[in-house]
Amino acid sequence: MKNNATKQMVYFSVILLLILIFSFASALSIGAAPLSFSQVFDSVFGLSNDQSSYISSIVWDLRMPRSLLAFVAGCGLALAGLILQKVTRNPLADPYLFGISSGASLGVVALMSVTSLGFGFYLSIGAFVGSLLAVVMLLVIAGHYGPRQVENMLLAGVALSFLFSAFTSLMLYWSDPQAVTSIMFWTLGSFARADWQTLWIPTTVVSICLVFMFLHQRQLTALLLGDESATTLGINVSRLRINMLLLSSLLTASIVALCGGIGFVGLMIPHIVRYFVTNGSRFSFFVTAFVGGIFMLWVDIGSRIILTNQELPIGIITSAIGSVFFLSLLYLRKRKALD
Repeated sequence: MKNNATKQMVYFSVILLLILIFSFASALSIGAAPLSFSQVFDSVFGLSNDQSSYISSIVWDLRMPRSLLAFVAGCGLALAGLILQKVTRNPLADPYLFGISSGASLGVVALMSVTSLGFGFYLSIGAFVGSLLAVVMLLVIAGHYGPRQVENMLLAGVALSFLFSAFTSLMLYWSDPQAVTSIMFWTLGSFARADWQTLWIPTTVVSICLVFMFLHQRQLTALLLGDESATTLGINVSRLRINMLLLSSLLTASIVALCGGIGFVGLMIPHIVRYFVTNGSRFSFFVTAFVGGIFMLWVDIGSRIILTNQELPIGIITSAIGSVFFLSLLYLRKRKALD
């Protein structure tokens, strides 16, 4: 039985890797200046000649950092959603619904409005402060030591999301009118500002968090059994939950600082992965991250081709897909309860 499960996991991993390679190749070839797969291959592996140097410029200077940022953002948001769903035992948990994404956006907008800083390391700090504020308020409102802490977290998160969004809108209202347009476009989500200088920030954070989650896989799985069961296994539930919430806020902040507000990814991807990998599998974190990255690559492709000569904000696409997914999930759960 165990050997069959291992073989299935190997086959699934190979298929996932092939889909990832095809998705990256498509992301590098599709755009305002369409390229063939052969042109992309020659440019990536340094086989292009001097006459096609402009192709290398398109691939390496524009599309490669953008595609990598899209992949890393998808990985991070999917992992953040998986963390929240595990520590709250709520399948509807998501950084966007918990107010963490809105808190990070408020931190970035406040810093940009006051200091007029460009996108970079300092905005990541502002995003982390905003997301950390959201986590602290979430714990306080939900009642950290209350018996219904987990149940109250989602309600408190939705309330905080609206609260931080209101403050963000107020900051935009007071900002310089010339800066409002660019900030508004950023808050809707975009990978247009991707570059090699800032790509290391979310990549490092996502990699470290992925390793940390893998090392604490057993504790997180035990947490799904309930706080009492996890405590009897010797797990400090309160400390683990707080550490994981901080981890989720760090993931969300590093992505929001560069990409803006992108919702529903953390809600959808863990649900999709559960159809193929059990929640307690030690590979669930890696599969969730890869599927999230692949999904975001195709969302980025869609944002570039849906409108002619325009780029559609990423957040609009993910919100549209996420809302349909959310309603479908509720409908299926209702039908299952009636059956």
